Amino acid sequence: MKTYGILGPAAPESGWVPAPRYLLRRARILRQIAAVAPCEALEIGCGAGILLHELTARGFSCSALESSPEARAMAQSLVTAAGIDIDLHESPGADWQGRFPLLMAFEVLEHIERDREALEAWRSWMPKGGTLLLSVPAHMAKWNPSDVWAGHFRRYERKSLTTLLRETGFEPEVVECYGFPLATVSEKLTAGRYAQALKPGDDQTVEGKQANSHRSGIDRGHVMKWFPMINNPLGKTAITLAELAQRPFLGTELGNGYLVRARAR
Repeated sequence: MKTYGILGPAAPESGWVPAPRYLLRRARILRQIAAVAPCEALEIGCGAGILLHELTARGFSCSALESSPEARAMAQSLVTAAGIDIDLHESPGADWQGRFPLLMAFEVLEHIERDREALEAWRSWMPKGGTLLLSVPAHMAKWNPSDVWAGHFRRYERKSLTTLLRETGFEPEVVECYGFPLATVSEKLTAGRYAQALKPGDDQTVEGKQANSHRSGIDRGHVMKWFPMINNPLGKTAITLAELAQRPFLGTELGNGYLVRARAR
């Protein structure tokens, strides 16, 4: 794994590269993390764990909870190759009560059938005053075959999401609706390809959703062929401009994802 300038770390040799929507979200995440002092951090559903490499370099002591065996294996392989210390867990630790001043969950909550119970558990792993960074797909009206392919139970609206957070022990401080215009356009353009990839019954059972969720965390087959185009001066310029372009619209509802920073009460 190596760093590709503004694209951040990637591991094309292992089959993981950043998608444009990930890069738009990553830019907002790193901006929020800049205000958090290095501490013990836990990422729920880390996938390949790429973001934790960046946090480790910034002085955070990182752990991750990842239920997918395939994703956990990839993350462990990349951690070992990088020679860094990130603790990867299949299940919560017995000593997690009130432990993590920074808890992160990006594109995870929508995969969990009982999202309220999940948030309550996450809150119990944080001290009062801790920071939650959370991202979810926005707007049920934008539901499309990519949601089925990824094993989502739902997309979120701003009001219902902030209400849910307050009811589970958090106080939202920042809510950004990111991704407009690049990610919203690309989501529409790729919906047909995801529809072709679906199998009968993919959205019918909890088990099917879980299998899709495990796959979606690390499956970058749809991005790998485009990575050389992104990883060149023109592509990097386009990503930079797309990230700048989303900023004026973060307070609107035009994007296709929410990024939330909340304080544990």
